[in-house]
Amino acid sequence: MIRPVELPADVAPALQARLGDAVSLDTPTADLTTYRLGGPAAVLVRATSESALRDITAVLYDHDVPVLVVGRGSNLLVADRGFSGVVVVLDGDFGSVDLDGDHVVAGGAVALPRLARQAAAAGRSGLEFYVGIPGTVGGAVRMNAGGHGRETRDVLVSARVLDLRGDGDPRRRSVDELDLGYRHSSLRAGDVVVDAVLRVGRADPAACRARIDEIVEWRREHQPGGANAGSVFRNPPGDSAGRLIESCGLKGFRVGGAVVSPKHANFFQAEIGATADDVHGLVLDVREQVERATGIRLDPELQMVGFDEEDEGA
Repeated sequence: MIRPVELPADVAPALQARLGDAVSLDTPTADLTTYRLGGPAAVLVRATSESALRDITAVLYDHDVPVLVVGRGSNLLVADRGFSGVVVVLDGDFGSVDLDGDHVVAGGAVALPRLARQAAAAGRSGLEFYVGIPGTVGGAVRMNAGGHGRETRDVLVSARVLDLRGDGDPRRRSVDELDLGYRHSSLRAGDVVVDAVLRVGRADPAACRARIDEIVEWRREHQPGGANAGSVFRNPPGDSAGRLIESCGLKGFRVGGAVVSPKHANFFQAEIGATADDVHGLVLDVREQVERATGIRLDPELQMVGFDEEDEGA
């Protein structure tokens, strides 16, 4: 969890001096997340090039301020009072896709469903599982995103990563260096995935599209739509978080406008009028009830930002 702190007064002016209109202050974060909730970010920077990232690092190098890199916000909940730090959103150059033989080079801002479909149309197989993950390439590397029997580490060759508190130069990291595990990598909060090299095979485009259609249909049948952030908790070893939550009779359980989905118990929906605090409260309540009933303490996969909760697992 990234907790609230006071932002040094000189950070925003310094970023504005270097990046101009790409910097905005007190910007709502609700438009940046799939929960469509959350208070303002103290500073929001839309970086469209590596030179812009270098400008950001030049300012942040001497400041110990919280930094949040946001892709499509599909695994993120920002507190209603907002985030007193610097939010970086990638755009522009970071949305490129290069299909090069048996590899795909994709920018950190590329949406995973788009990548899956573009690769399939070009007869490149192996990335179809990404069509069901509403994140970006950068987020996939950071969380070793996966589904339908595959994970990012199965297809990732390497990624270029820039440390926003470093010297401004991206460094290429291998899969081993990234230490990809179950919803885990060695990337830190201030690390930005500039691009990633992904391994693909050759296949009939029609076969690739058929696999994509199959995954999309499965998703519609088994997972809810609407305002949510996908799986809230990581699966504990040898079990399923959704099964544990359902076994405790918590489907439909709610806190305010936040409710455990009747369709999939590890998806928490935000109804109209819900607040980020409602969702946060639901996460804590469900975890407490599951632990009390089963002895298993669920670990949130959802990144929660700007809350005071002192429990490191929240």
